[in-house]
Amino acid sequence: MNDINREFVSHDEALARAEAGVAKLAATRNDRWYPKFHIASNGGWINDPNGLCYYRGRWHVYYQLHPYSTQWGSCHWGHVSSDDMITWKREPIAFAPSLEADRDGVFSGSAVTGDDGRLWVFYTGHRWANGVDDADDNLEVQCAAVSDDGVHFEKLGVIIDNPKGFRHFRDPKVWKQDGMWYMVFGMSTADARGEVLLYSSENMRIWHFEQVLFRHPNPGVYMLECPDFFPVTDKDGNEKWVIGFSAMGSKPSGFMNRNANNAGYMIGTWEPGGQFTPETEFRLWDCGHNFYAPQSFNTVAGDTDDNTDGRQIMYGWYSPFVQPIPLDDEGWCGQLTLPREVFLGEDGDIHTVPAAEMAGLREDSTDLGVVEVKSGTETVVAENAEAMEIEMTIDLKNTTADRAGIKVHATPDGSYTYVAYDDQIGGIVLDRQANAFGDRGYRVAPLTADELAADQLTLRIYVDRGSVEVYVNDGHQTMSSYSYAADGPRAVKLVAESGDLTVASLTLHNLKSIGLE
Repeated sequence: MNDINREFVSHDEALARAEAGVAKLAATRNDRWYPKFHIASNGGWINDPNGLCYYRGRWHVYYQLHPYSTQWGSCHWGHVSSDDMITWKREPIAFAPSLEADRDGVFSGSAVTGDDGRLWVFYTGHRWANGVDDADDNLEVQCAAVSDDGVHFEKLGVIIDNPKGFRHFRDPKVWKQDGMWYMVFGMSTADARGEVLLYSSENMRIWHFEQVLFRHPNPGVYMLECPDFFPVTDKDGNEKWVIGFSAMGSKPSGFMNRNANNAGYMIGTWEPGGQFTPETEFRLWDCGHNFYAPQSFNTVAGDTDDNTDGRQIMYGWYSPFVQPIPLDDEGWCGQLTLPREVFLGEDGDIHTVPAAEMAGLREDSTDLGVVEVKSGTETVVAENAEAMEIEMTIDLKNTTADRAGIKVHATPDGSYTYVAYDDQIGGIVLDRQANAFGDRGYRVAPLTADELAADQLTLRIYVDRGSVEVYVNDGHQTMSSYSYAADGPRAVKLVAESGDLTVASLTLHNLKSIGLE
């Protein structure tokens, strides 16, 4: 264990080199799609959100970062913080590979306020078995680090060794309950089955295996990345538990699992010492093209500040893995979703809505009221929307269109992304068939029978420079997709096909920058 905790390079030196790498890429960054109100690195590649927490009066978001190119590589932790979850500040890179244990990557993990008042980070130390690539498998262990300010960290080294040299053994999520610390992380077994393991500790340093909390029933799912586990309360006050994971190896089926790997959840019951009992099937967190590896945290964790009100806040990663990836040549690649509040709706299912703070991004608003769009026509409602929130309610009783909705990023060359209610499919379609850049295709967020029978359908659509984020019916479904707008003004248009569209209410909000540009 001592050898694995040996420092092969000064952490300060590794961090300085990484900062220089990001700065070099940022100096030539192309901002045509760089987000105005989503978190992204100044330069380089990012993936999973990590270490989400509220600590000493500030919100902290860390993320997987490769500081030397716009492709995935040796993972570091980038870092931004905020005192209001609206305006963000870039912090120094928090972690770089420096120990033998994390020589080839400081992989994903979580953060909590410890019993000593310090911020504790738990992450996976990653090494290539052959020192070069994954041809001879990985070596992964769980590590810890501590901080007094959430910015500068002391690495403590390995706290949980890989018990049998399993190839996939990563992504710790830690929380405290009833005086005991718990940790879940994902593993791929010797027979290539995805599992979530549960460990416990009294002091955060010595950890004990409790049980296999969940084993995926599908033998084709070989790894459960970025597991999450947290309680929610139903409408009758009963506690339920949500287990979330990103399933590697799941196969497409209908509208489900259309992406390379798919992040979702199951609702069930659990109490310490017992088994997790699922009560639902696997459901997607997000039905878009580019959502993966979400992480959540509870805002009461370790703090008594007025801002800590007990919400479960989640960020996800806009994963751009399907080729072609236009961001490869932009100096940056990857962004996070908006922060989302996770709760159990009256319908008994999980809802995710933009955090309440997101209303603070609004600079000005235009209320267009009721809008009628005749069959086969388009109505321009904004000439150029670079950063906009659209609140839209469709009157289902008086809408006769087969398909109707809103085109965003509609540029003079005929490119656009279309968010539409499709009456034949019975769902919301996010269609990128007319995109000029990148992968096209469409995704569907299916509606329930009750939603289809309702009088109204509500949409909240966030349009950033290179992405679209859609919330359906108070967040019962969400969709996150890249949308690489072509040159010129980016119009917003209402559209009706094979019938008329009646919009009961439409409000447009221009959004300000979160300060990371």
